[in-house]
Amino acid sequence: MKRLLALLTVLLSLTACGTDQAGGPDSEKSLILATTTSTQDSGLLDVLLPAFTEDTGWRVKPLAVGSGQAIELGRRGEADVLLVHSPAAEEEFVAEGTAGRRTLVMHNDFVLVGPAADPAGIKGVPAEEAMRRIADSGAGFVSRGDESGTHAREKQLWEKNEIVPSGQWYRSTGQGMGATLRVASESSAYTLTDRATFLSQKENLALAVLNDGGKALLNIYHVIEMTERAGDRVQPDAAKAFTAWITGAEGQRMIGEFGKDEFGQALFVPDAGKDAAALGD
Repeated sequence: MKRLLALLTVLLSLTACGTDQAGGPDSEKSLILATTTSTQDSGLLDVLLPAFTEDTGWRVKPLAVGSGQAIELGRRGEADVLLVHSPAAEEEFVAEGTAGRRTLVMHNDFVLVGPAADPAGIKGVPAEEAMRRIADSGAGFVSRGDESGTHAREKQLWEKNEIVPSGQWYRSTGQGMGATLRVASESSAYTLTDRATFLSQKENLALAVLNDGGKALLNIYHVIEMTERAGDRVQPDAAKAFTAWITGAEGQRMIGEFGKDEFGQALFVPDAGKDAAALGD
């Protein structure tokens, strides 16, 4: 009887730990990254994520959505870490007390693009005035309309002019940056985009950069670590590993090099350790 009990104990032990052996389904470290469509559409994730996995052993399942949706995934405990670019929404989320550290990663800029003929005459004027001219002229404007970081910045620019955009000249796609750029190109309209996504897709677009520069168009990215709460599947150790890598020497080097070979310029500026308030000065 004792021998039988001992045998059963061994078998139960092997069953319990079998999935943790090399090659078992639980042996693979995997995290969920909720991020903006710009990091995917620009091709940045295709470069960073394999390197992160090779260096740390963590595999990444990216969910590329608008920043607002990414934050909501974090709020619901459906992502381990966020990489987003909507500062006001990020600050509000972190203030709720359910998220962990928020760390500066990088920046680039937003640009206003449109048909080369520039029917609204937005070249060479401040971004806020450019938006007013687009509205006053009735020239077409295509919005993402998806509560992304880009959409949030667009709304801020309208609000500066006390404009509530509506009418036939204003169209909302409810889609990501790549799709919105294609709609703007096909309809010879203006849109607001991050520079990286535009440069990565401009060969297939009948659009030109018509307005850029200034703090009003600064586009800042932070990583937000999620923390474990009752009932969540969140992995704080995964979030910490991702933050440490993307703000570390190798992650920052790769961000600073991305785009140089193909476009002759970096598409993002690495900012780990800097003061976000001083960017763009």
